[in-house]
Amino acid sequence: MVLDTKVLNTTVLEKVTLFVDVQNVYYTCRQSFGQQFDYTAFWARVTAGRQVVAAYAYAIDRGDEKQRQFQHRLQTLGFTLRLKPFIQRIDGTAKGDWDVGITIDMLESAAQADTLVLVSGDGDFAILAEHLRHHYGKRVAVYGIPALTAKALMDAADCFIPIDGSLLLASR
Repeated sequence: MVLDTKVLNTTVLEKVTLFVDVQNVYYTCRQSFGQQFDYTAFWARVTAGRQVVAAYAYAIDRGDEKQRQFQHRLQTLGFTLRLKPFIQRIDGTAKGDWDVGITIDMLESAAQADTLVLVSGDGDFAILAEHLRHHYGKRVAVYGIPALTAKALMDAADCFIPIDGSLLLASR
């Protein structure tokens, strides 16, 4: 019997999907560190040795040039952008929540991925993380700022990875 050495040398890569709550990570990094999240460093870290099934970045679209450049950088890395228009209410508050969209995409991606990675500190995702783990048997990893991430979300995930200086853009 002759063995095919190509088959013997193949490694099955962990399949991963990424979900980044852009507004959440922007404001929490700014509040905690006065710096911006480094998407390139994040991508390199979270995808190393893994097969990326899908990667989504959820943001509010204000339509300005600087934001378009940022969105282009995200797409160049491999993210699919999910954009909502910026809505200013009469009372001056703004609307732009992606919780439902992120939830739907995570549930729909569960069949294709081994691990779902969420970048957000929003406690509303705790129930989703528990559901994905217990009902779908998926691994859920959460990246967030420890002081600004809901404890319920940290507890619901298989692992919580703190955003620290290695995931921040150097100050100019």
